[in-house]
Amino acid sequence: MSIKTNILGYPRVGANRELKKAEEAYWAGKNSKQELLDTAALIRKGNWQLQKESGIDLIPSNDFSFYDQTLDLSLCVGAIPERYNNLKNDRLELYFAMAHGYQKDGIDVTAMEMTKWFDTNYHYIVPEFTRDQQFELTYNKAAAEFSEALALGIKTKPVLIGPITYLLLGKEKETGFNRIELLDRLLPAYIDILKQLEQLGAEYVQIDEPFLNTDITEQIKDAYRKAFARINESVKLKIVLTTYFDGLADNASLAAELNPAILHIDLARAPQSWKDVVRVLPKTASLSLGVVDGRNIWKNDFRQSLDIINKVKDVIGDERILIATSCSLLHSPFDLDNEKNEKTLPAEVKRWLAFARQKVTEVANLASLAGGKPDYFAKAALQSNVSDIEDRRTSKLTNNDEVKRRVAEVTPDFAKRKSSFRERIVEQHRELYLPLYPTTTIGSFPQTTDVRSWRSKFKKEEITKEQYTELLKGEIERTIRKQEEIGLDVLVHGESERNDMVEYFGEQLSGFAFTQNGWVQSYGSRCVKPPVIYGDVSRPNPMTVDWITYAQNLTDKPVKGMLTGPVTILQWSFVRNDQPRAVTMKQIALAIRDEVQDLEKAGIKVIQIDEPAIREGLPLRKADREEYLEKAVEAFRISASGVKDSTQIHTHMCYSQFNDIIKHIAAMDADVITIECARSQMNLLGAFADFKYPNEIGPGVYDIHSPRVPSVDEMVNLLRKAAQVISPAQLWVNPDCGLKTRGWAETEAALRNMVEAARIMRN
Repeated sequence: MSIKTNILGYPRVGANRELKKAEEAYWAGKNSKQELLDTAALIRKGNWQLQKESGIDLIPSNDFSFYDQTLDLSLCVGAIPERYNNLKNDRLELYFAMAHGYQKDGIDVTAMEMTKWFDTNYHYIVPEFTRDQQFELTYNKAAAEFSEALALGIKTKPVLIGPITYLLLGKEKETGFNRIELLDRLLPAYIDILKQLEQLGAEYVQIDEPFLNTDITEQIKDAYRKAFARINESVKLKIVLTTYFDGLADNASLAAELNPAILHIDLARAPQSWKDVVRVLPKTASLSLGVVDGRNIWKNDFRQSLDIINKVKDVIGDERILIATSCSLLHSPFDLDNEKNEKTLPAEVKRWLAFARQKVTEVANLASLAGGKPDYFAKAALQSNVSDIEDRRTSKLTNNDEVKRRVAEVTPDFAKRKSSFRERIVEQHRELYLPLYPTTTIGSFPQTTDVRSWRSKFKKEEITKEQYTELLKGEIERTIRKQEEIGLDVLVHGESERNDMVEYFGEQLSGFAFTQNGWVQSYGSRCVKPPVIYGDVSRPNPMTVDWITYAQNLTDKPVKGMLTGPVTILQWSFVRNDQPRAVTMKQIALAIRDEVQDLEKAGIKVIQIDEPAIREGLPLRKADREEYLEKAVEAFRISASGVKDSTQIHTHMCYSQFNDIIKHIAAMDADVITIECARSQMNLLGAFADFKYPNEIGPGVYDIHSPRVPSVDEMVNLLRKAAQVISPAQLWVNPDCGLKTRGWAETEAALRNMVEAARIMRN
């Protein structure tokens, strides 16, 4: 019997971001709904056929989404907040309104809250639950896509977020109940999905329960037992219980008790976790070995993977194992073969990489090699793999002795400001002389079609560097003048020269490589192209000083120097896996420190070091968090601490639950922190108030992920909420995040309202 193969999910944006382009054209009224649906169908068809042709046994369906799979399930089980009732006649319109708000035809509703999916840069739409929440199967997306694949002659394995994980991902919108108490109401609708799949002929269904890899209470454990007992009683489907992003550890027995036909474990994150599982795995169950890393782009080390696979085989036999990706390939770029530019991705580095399509082949080859009778292609793949892994290990590209020396010489003083915040803020107020409720933005301004076309022409060498620079200077001046006209207090240069907040810096740091088409979905139509950190990192030359000083010379108001912090650069890159991540993070911190000091020398008085990714890097297990947070805080402080007291350091953080890391946020000792608060209606500020956060803080007063323009009254109400828990002397006024993806008309209208809201609060 050959060893079976299992893919947990596949990228949904298309090889050339077809989904992104189709969605944005639909939202802009340039494409019809049918054109959008047709594009989605072509992407799904291509993904299924690719996996079938690669010999994959368990091919996923319902892994496709227009925006987010959690939102998909909310729509399917009728967990639709009342404010969207007027949009229920059009399911797609309703869906996108829940994702990013709606403001037309006399209807004005805010979007649902959005936050990070575990420790990834992928965002999900947070389900909203009320005490009397009811669930009802309103649309079976999983059944529709299973039928769609079946019509193509491909029998798939539908993928569903598990009922416990779904509830835990959500948020109570009222006090006095726990969302896990809604399980009895959710299960009938959830089981209806499964029953319809069974009736259509599905054999397997993948139920994702990553919360099994976290620290869970006895109440949640009992909920797992109840949910899966009901599921197993109700349907005869073979349940593929899927866990990822860590090991099961003390929950291994619980997972086995849930009686799955197949239990999937992540061996990329927890290579030895199979030992805990095989001891308790029922003899009726198989084990899916997630040896191919779905979260990174490095070629799998076949010898290491085969060593693990063979050890598991020795215990449970090859007939009870499957070879799989560690998690969904949603987190990987589409196809390495699309990379043609050796200037940005050297051929030697490319040989060390594998994108989603290549990872599918790796899964198939590992199954063939582990099965004992490998075909010619698998044998050749092993030989090539061994050569590439050894080449990477010994390559001069990965090692820089000067960088290693500098890291070794870092002392605790590198991470300390000269004076306390109370002393620094006096100097900063004297230097900047800002009003109460000072207004600013997070950094980026809309990148127009013109700006993007200039960048494209420059890359294609259709315009010279001098021409490109003059065009960007013109855009920076327009952005400065517009901010002055609107009345903002602390300005930004707009970042028109930047393609992405991480990629821009990576292009100027050593040890980085770049892709042309290595796009990964962040949320909805938003895709990012993470840099590849393959070697030791340093900063050969200043990266932002010329642009920021040019902008500062245009105005008497302070202009912020805008940098991305070391933790975020690390988290939002594909990071080398041949040395500890903390070492790479410290290398980046030293490079950013150099840039901060050069900005200060050039006369820049306010410097923002964005760290939106600190929370998302938090390990799933509490026992592992303290070490991570200490190293993350140290890296930020190394980058920020080499300046005078009068230089004001800002940082920005995206959607996060701050309660459990608030002391570490305070330990970062940024003079001003801005956070995303609008979708949570300022509720996230509670953590800062309870902690008595000492430094200044800018809670976002409007949601930039939505095209709607909030009113002045709406923002005033949010600021009043903020002022009830944080002293007005500490409060700044700003949007939730950068404005790069928005249009100028909505941006200008929203910022004018924001400035007016600040004026009202001052009075």
